[in-house]
Amino acid sequence: MADCMKAAALLRGWDDILVLCHASPDGDTLGSAGALVRGLGALGKRAFFACGDKIDEKYSYLFEGLAPLGREPAHIVSVDVATPSLLGSLEEEYAGRIDLAIDHHSGHTLFARESWVEPDSAANSELIYLLLQELGVSIDKATAECLYTGISTDTGCFRYANVTPRTHRIAARLLELGADGARINREMHESKSKAQIEAERILMESMAFSCGGKCAMVQVPLSIYERTGVQEGDLEGMAALPRQIKGVLLGVTLKEKENGLVKGSVRSNPPANAREIGESFGGGGHPGAAGFTLPGMTLSQAAEKVEAACREQLLRLGLL
Repeated sequence: MADCMKAAALLRGWDDILVLCHASPDGDTLGSAGALVRGLGALGKRAFFACGDKIDEKYSYLFEGLAPLGREPAHIVSVDVATPSLLGSLEEEYAGRIDLAIDHHSGHTLFARESWVEPDSAANSELIYLLLQELGVSIDKATAECLYTGISTDTGCFRYANVTPRTHRIAARLLELGADGARINREMHESKSKAQIEAERILMESMAFSCGGKCAMVQVPLSIYERTGVQEGDLEGMAALPRQIKGVLLGVTLKEKENGLVKGSVRSNPPANAREIGESFGGGGHPGAAGFTLPGMTLSQAAEKVEAACREQLLRLGLL
């Protein structure tokens, strides 16, 4: 198991580095990748990034001026990836070739040759900040904004229980280095299109409760995109809404994808544990937030399986 110093030593000796994000990318995996690619470039290294899914337009500023993979990489680094399955469409090509995994998930599986995992970090971007410091990289405004985006999105704008004093200290330093925190927080947490509001209204109206109101589930069919004009990335924040309802311990969002896949997101309030639900379906995450993918089933079939897993956990906790 590597630490920050060892991870830095490895990167100093490498060129042609590919940085991998997880599928269904969020601000932390993308911010980590953007910052690391920029930092490695500042050291004169050839660094690229890749993601198994389309990156939403709202994150485009993270990669301005950067090129995607342009040549066969000599070394591969994953960021914010807890298990190989979370690489999505990139898993088959790269899962067995990853040289260094940098992650902050407590359920991380050791799939890379070297791994640096710190579950106490609120965001993976905190680790990338520490790594760039260790590498002696002078963090510019663009890199600072990548890191601030990752921290802000993975902490719910500094509202979640994973936030630590170090989280605030790093965020403050990133503001000093030029990150426009007000703009980033507004775009990540407050700005919504009319189509997004309409889609959320429809989906919230169809929310189903079970387990005596302790479990709330939203199903997102593919038809919602054509019906409302919303883009898939616009519904990223949908996963957090069910958990916000008083009395809900497990909030589940199931998104119908192409090719018979269903993408699941779980958010939990103590003592429920989202990570246990995610891991039971081959995914992973944190006690408060986790994700997984279910192949070869309909939304209703997926809902039945996930609801049963939620009920089993709540029964085991003596909450039903």
